[in-house]
Amino acid sequence: MGEMGVDWEGSVETALLEEENTALLQSGKVKGSVETSLLEEENTALLQSGKVKGSVETALLEEGNTALLLSGKDCEEEYTGDGSVDFWGRPSVKENTGNWRACPFILGNECCERLAYYGINTNLVTYLTKRLHQGNAAAAKSVTTWAGTCYLTPLLGAVLADAYFGRYWTIAAFSTIYFIGMTTLTLSASVSSLKPPSCVGSVCPAASMGQYAVFFLGLYLIALGTGGIKPCVSSFGADQFDDTDAKEKKKKGSFFNWFYFSINVGALVSSSVLVWVQDNVGWGWGFAIPTVFMGLAIGSFFSGTPLYRLQKPGGSPVTRMCQVVVASLRKLRKKVPLDHSHLYEVQDRNSAIQGSRRLEYTDEFKCLDKAAIITDDDIREGGFSNPWRLCTVTQVEELKILLRMFPIWATGVVYAAVYSQTSTMFVEQGMTLDTSIGSMFHIPPASLSIFDVLSVMVWVLVYDRLIVPIVRKYTKRERGFTELQRMGIGLFISILPMVAAALVEIRQLSIAKTYDLVYDEGTPIPMSIFWQIPQYFLVGASEVFTFVGQLEFSYDQSPDAMRSLCSALSLLTIGLGNYLSSLIVTVVMYATTKGGNIGWIPDNLKEGHLDYYFWVLASLSLLNLLVYVSCAHRYKYKKSS
Repeated sequence: MGEMGVDWEGSVETALLEEENTALLQSGKVKGSVETSLLEEENTALLQSGKVKGSVETALLEEGNTALLLSGKDCEEEYTGDGSVDFWGRPSVKENTGNWRACPFILGNECCERLAYYGINTNLVTYLTKRLHQGNAAAAKSVTTWAGTCYLTPLLGAVLADAYFGRYWTIAAFSTIYFIGMTTLTLSASVSSLKPPSCVGSVCPAASMGQYAVFFLGLYLIALGTGGIKPCVSSFGADQFDDTDAKEKKKKGSFFNWFYFSINVGALVSSSVLVWVQDNVGWGWGFAIPTVFMGLAIGSFFSGTPLYRLQKPGGSPVTRMCQVVVASLRKLRKKVPLDHSHLYEVQDRNSAIQGSRRLEYTDEFKCLDKAAIITDDDIREGGFSNPWRLCTVTQVEELKILLRMFPIWATGVVYAAVYSQTSTMFVEQGMTLDTSIGSMFHIPPASLSIFDVLSVMVWVLVYDRLIVPIVRKYTKRERGFTELQRMGIGLFISILPMVAAALVEIRQLSIAKTYDLVYDEGTPIPMSIFWQIPQYFLVGASEVFTFVGQLEFSYDQSPDAMRSLCSALSLLTIGLGNYLSSLIVTVVMYATTKGGNIGWIPDNLKEGHLDYYFWVLASLSLLNLLVYVSCAHRYKYKKSS
């Protein structure tokens, strides 16, 4: 050992062979350069070089002493590597926090909250037409406009979560607003002075402005409440799995499947039990029950608090994007260096943005790279600390990622318009069909959405347990399909329910003419409502591929410190889809009622042509699929360092 310049004494070698060597070293019994060499980072290389001889090397390689050599690694393995903390702000310990142990509380929260939401949404068009006495077209527009708002408000919740409060506290605060809205809505349906009188024969008194005001106040408080829950809860659940741990990252794909499964458990109860209660017991009880479940959702969420992993807010993502634009405009005349390594970036594994890993450079949208050019002025004036003058490559890449994701998200708008038919036109179509089961029981038209829910639950199991293992053998990908492939399959399937709905409508119009029921609004067409099952089932199948694929895509491809915002932007496409559905209805009504014509969607659907409306949606879905394939082919996946 003389050639290493270290004097290994007998007692030292003996001490190193003992399991308590760490305590020995710390006690000071190992002297001089021996202690230094063992505690320095290079000691592993020293041992492996073979220059430490005999029993000393053997002892250091034994299991008891491996902990000494790899103590730094063990420390890393004890905590998560993604920067998450527990509720008290301490680094998250893997054994005690997150993973599947925290997920039941999040899934329970989502199940109860979705039960509350769908308890309102599923049968809302019936309440508007039968209790508030709106027409078919007006009721459909009211529902889709409200549903669209429910997917627009998440932009507010996402910015607050990413920039200031974090996902945990945003969910907690907006859940309270949600509960107040549910309570208000329940009162509007229960207190006689807050609802219009029932119809007398064919005379249906209109609701007063005050009654409308209370009802829509409750409705839009719910929309505001969803704004803090929707963009955060799926991302918060995914945060429970450490991205830097391969085993935990594998489980994240299954989480998104079961997250969507839990949504549909809540929707199943809503579309069956709650719809029946609303139609047969009363709307007061029909709205009170989902209000109770919203309270349970809040309780479930808070129950898991000690187990959660929390990501710290990284500052306003909107501000960071504006900084990139401003900095790049300031250096508009500067030339981007050919070697991108000359662009500004911090050298740590984590970026300058709190809670975010560094992103690798990409050669798209090169005009934005000007924001990361280091100029003499930056050096002279201390511009390194001013992000309005100089941005890191990671900050620039954040904006690039959003720009790449936008075309993919945009194709979800038409899909969302198709999906929104399950709570509007599918229900109105069902109202004209025979809803009887035997001679005593009638199934509410809105309850048929139960087959959409059952389809989702079946397809989640089939996808997670059967399709993924089979596809994995061929693609060698852990999740089977890529997110983009999964979404593309869903968009193709989404064409089929519109075709099925159009064929059902053609058939029922033919029967109405045969039995001379066209102008008889009170008599249902002698065609079972169960002919609608295929269109609901196909919508459910498309959801498992498209919506769950969107959840995965928005979380995995988004920058670490922008995940709530990206979830909100993904949800925005659903909101825009509802607005698009309203717009299509408005355009169709305007175009088809010219010259005194009754139009495609009259109050008496037997006189109209709802089938033409479904064919329009099928055509738009096909065109949308072609656009999506083109965008997906050009998309470049995110790379984190």
